[in-house]
Amino acid sequence: MSPLRKTYILKLYVAGNTPNSVRALRTLNNILDQEFKGVYALKVIDVLKNPQLAEEDKILATPTLSKILPPPVRKIIGDLSDREKVLIGLDLLYEEISDPGTEFARQDDGG
Repeated sequence: MSPLRKTYILKLYVAGNTPNSVRALRTLNNILDQEFKGVYALKVIDVLKNPQLAEEDKILATPTLSKILPPPVRKIIGDLSDREKVLIGLDLLYEEISDPGTEFARQDDGG
């Protein structure tokens, strides 16, 4: 039996089919397919078609990526083109991806 794996719930807020929105979705899909295949759910919300959802979730700019589960909630606003920054910003960087010798390595502060 395989160990239980976390399921990641993400929302990507975009404004129509702009180049930034298309690029954000493409980059995010690449990251998710490579690192989280089978353990994520992504909902793409077009704020032009569903402004009430953006208002409810207090989205002020697009693209905005929000990790809902597992806690804590994390958001990245704007450029999603840097894979490592996206993973770090959402607190999703797997241990095997992280290299302690890099500037992106995260140390456990014990609290």
